[in-house]
Amino acid sequence: MKSTLLPFVIMLAGLAFHFGEARAEDKVTLGYQLVYNPWKVAIADGAIERATGAEITWRAFESGAKVINAIASGAIKAALSGSSPIAAGISRGLDIEVVWIFEDISAAEALVVRDGSGILAPQDLKGKRIGVPFASTTHFHLLFALEQFGIPAGEVTIRNLQPPQIADAWGRGEIDAAFIWDPALGQIKKSGRVLITSGQLSSWGKATFDAMVVERSFAEANPDFMCKLIKTTAAADRAYRDDPAAWTPESAEVAAIVGLVGGEAANVPMVLELYDFPTLEEQASARWLGGGREGGAARALTFTAEFLKAENKVRTLSEDYSRHVNPQYVEMVLNGEC
Repeated sequence: MKSTLLPFVIMLAGLAFHFGEARAEDKVTLGYQLVYNPWKVAIADGAIERATGAEITWRAFESGAKVINAIASGAIKAALSGSSPIAAGISRGLDIEVVWIFEDISAAEALVVRDGSGILAPQDLKGKRIGVPFASTTHFHLLFALEQFGIPAGEVTIRNLQPPQIADAWGRGEIDAAFIWDPALGQIKKSGRVLITSGQLSSWGKATFDAMVVERSFAEANPDFMCKLIKTTAAADRAYRDDPAAWTPESAEVAAIVGLVGGEAANVPMVLELYDFPTLEEQASARWLGGGREGGAARALTFTAEFLKAENKVRTLSEDYSRHVNPQYVEMVLNGEC
C-alpha cells in the first residue's frame, strides 16, 4: 500500500546460466512491505524458495519510499511498492518496471479522523494535524483529497510519519487525522472514523495500487526466476480468492501473515476483504499491465506523476510511463513457460 519507493528486494551476487537459460544467483535477498496480503503466506511457508530453487533472505520495509531509495542506491533489485513511490522513482530516472499488481488498494487505505477532534466534514480539516508517510500512496491520495475539498495544503499541518509512528502519535494525541493502511489503520479506527477511502478517491480518477517492481536489467537477465516468482505469488492470491471464508483469525494463513507483518489476527480477514487481488488474466489485460499507454497501470502511474510534479514532489516527468509496465512474466506464466 504504500510508500513512494520499493519493499521487495532481490540482491544477487552474479548471474549463472543453466541449459542456456538465465537464472538468479542461488542466494537472493527479497523484501516485503508491512501490508496484509496472501503473498505473505508464500513467503512464510517457503513456497517461493521451493519454486525458484534459490536460498532467499527476506527483509521487511516500513514504506515504499524507503524501498525505492534502496533500489536507487543499488542495495536491492526488486520489491513491493505503492504506485505513488513507483511513479516518483520512474520520474527520478530509475530504470524499473512494474511486473505484477499485488492489490488494487480500494478501501484498504483511508483517511481517519479522531473522535472528538471536531472534524465532522472535509472543511473541518483546516488547521488540523494529519499524519501520513511521505511519498506513499496515502500521501498522494491525501494531497488529491485536499485538492478536491478545496483546501490548500498549507492550511493543514502534514507530518511525515511511518505506520508505527502514526499509531504512536495517535495514541499520544499528537495528530488529529491520518491517512494510512493496516495494521495501523485498524488501530486508529478504534478511536476514530473514516472520512474518505482510497477507493472513493480512485473513483474520482486517481487510482492507486501496490505492485512488484523490478530493476529492468535484473528481470531481463533472470526471466525464469521472475516467471516462477510471479507464478507462486499468483497461486497464493488464487488460494485466497477461491475460499476467503477459510482465512479466519484461527487459520494457518492468517497466522503466517501476522507473523510477518504484526497486528491482530482478528483484523486480517476484514482487511483482506477491502482489497481486490487481480487474476493472471486480469493482470495481463489492459485493466492492469497490458494496453500500452492506455493500460490501467500505465495511466495510473502517469496521473500520479503529473500530480506529484504539480505538488513539487518530483522535478521532471518521464516521456512514457507505459515503458515501465511489463506484462511479459505474467504472460510466461499463462503460457506455461515455467
